[in-house]
Amino acid sequence: MATTLTWLGHAAFRIDTPGGKRIYIDPFLNGNPKCPENEVEPERVDAIFITHGHGDHYGDTIALAEKFDCTVVAPVELADWLQAQGVESVRDPNKGGTVEIGGVKVTLTHAQHSSSTNDGTYAGEPCGLVVEVEDGFKLYFAGDTNVFGDMALIARIYQPDLAVLPIGGHYTMGPKEAAVALELLAVKRCVPSHYGTFPILTGTPEQLRELAPGVEVLAPEPGGSVEL
Repeated sequence: MATTLTWLGHAAFRIDTPGGKRIYIDPFLNGNPKCPENEVEPERVDAIFITHGHGDHYGDTIALAEKFDCTVVAPVELADWLQAQGVESVRDPNKGGTVEIGGVKVTLTHAQHSSSTNDGTYAGEPCGLVVEVEDGFKLYFAGDTNVFGDMALIARIYQPDLAVLPIGGHYTMGPKEAAVALELLAVKRCVPSHYGTFPILTGTPEQLRELAPGVEVLAPEPGGSVEL
């Protein structure tokens, strides 16, 4: 069984792993204008991985964790805040730390952004995620970030097979910076994210394709899936 990656609009994704796990990344579903109506209420959630504390990323985490009794992995300060909101099963690594949930490993990496919750609580530093599924396939979710030189270290240490990069601009890097990120990461497949949700996020997959001709840019519509 292959890994299936489903884009739920903005920076929200669902991973269906070879071992049958269903993992949500930054599950901003309710209130996400690009999330398809039939995806707003998940039927199953085995784990949730979060990059940082902004509301358009932790999204529905609290409600989903309560409904499905699933484990949430988040940077330590954000994990503490989630526990204070009633989330019972939380893992709290920091950058460079790896945790394993049911045979799926997730490692926190550096990201350049900011991070606070909707109530103003400091949520630690933002992170990227390297998710290694049961068959060894590795997905790098950059989270909200600019391009930075140490993406070359992420390539060297983790050797991701696929990169999920924000391209919308304004709050994150746009296509020009994402093309450089792809060079540093040395990946040949990319799924763009964090674009088209709101008018200010103007970057497009077509622009990224023009700037990174050696990379396969996989850009499903919201609700669409890519088999990896």
